[in-house]
Amino acid sequence: MTLRPIRFDPKPPVDPTSATTVHEWYQDRTGAFSAGFWASQASTLAVKYDEDEFCMLLEGTVELTDASGHTETFTAGDAFVIPSGFTGTWKSVTAVRKFYVVHLPKPTAD
Repeated sequence: MTLRPIRFDPKPPVDPTSATTVHEWYQDRTGAFSAGFWASQASTLAVKYDEDEFCMLLEGTVELTDASGHTETFTAGDAFVIPSGFTGTWKSVTAVRKFYVVHLPKPTAD
């Protein structure tokens, strides 16, 4: 396998006509590991994570509320992990831009 550098643009283009923008920059051969850029306008999404996701907020404010009602707030410059199994809401309080890294284990045959 050849090493291929990935240059993360700190200001990737955002599609102003869409509520969200996604640019996946890398995915491994198995599809279990990926990294990229995501942006959204202010919005609230119901979420259920099957994957583990590392987020680095470049811009904006996010409120994550779990199923029991506990809320954590993250702002530009914060990094955090959303673990597999998290269920709740992702609220983009303002327009948000983030880098992400996702690990989604593939089911194994028993």
